[in-house]
Amino acid sequence: MKVLIVDDEKLIRDVIKEYCLGNKYDVIEAENGIEAVDKAGDADIIIMDIMMPKMDGFSAYKIIKERYNTPTIMLSARGEEYDILAGFDLGIDDYMTKPFSPKELMARINAVIKRYKGEDNIFTYKDLKVDFLGHSVYIKDEEVMLTPKEYDLLVYFINNKGIALSREQLLNNVWNYDYLGNDRTIDTHIKMLRNNLGEYRDLITTVRRMGYKFEIKENK
Repeated sequence: MKVLIVDDEKLIRDVIKEYCLGNKYDVIEAENGIEAVDKAGDADIIIMDIMMPKMDGFSAYKIIKERYNTPTIMLSARGEEYDILAGFDLGIDDYMTKPFSPKELMARINAVIKRYKGEDNIFTYKDLKVDFLGHSVYIKDEEVMLTPKEYDLLVYFINNKGIALSREQLLNNVWNYDYLGNDRTIDTHIKMLRNNLGEYRDLITTVRRMGYKFEIKENK
């Protein structure tokens, strides 16, 4: 599995590279968007900065997307809503604002790759089973009736387990970025989903002042 790291700052590339190699990924590097376009064909996933000389990340991604179906996570020192929405509008898979946690970035890389590979058609944890192909959820072999959005939320959480997700990310990825919802929309659906999960409600934990996380506690 090859990761293309695109950033004009060598220090940033070196940090990401170290973690990627530690996770058994091969690494390709590029300093700008032009190099990224040239090397994208050899990559299985792209981690790309937005603000770069010669060609910015968004411009490079547009070209790459026309040629390849390569999952891409964008990085930016700016956290403006415009950048985030513009990225999702183009079709990127995830977005992180600098400074970022390398461990969280690796978790996001693993989650994106897993989604693209289509691994694991069934998620199981104790007596909880989620059948992705059948679009159904079971607890102790009894089907749990979820609304479409509750199901989409649960699947997104599972695909990003262990990652703290902001309410904005949930709105962008589950409701789509142009949905005119608000934090209460997320909180209300989380409450209903937790109620329907019953004894497994605590798998969805609240991250103070940010959002939520799907977390499996091994000692339970």
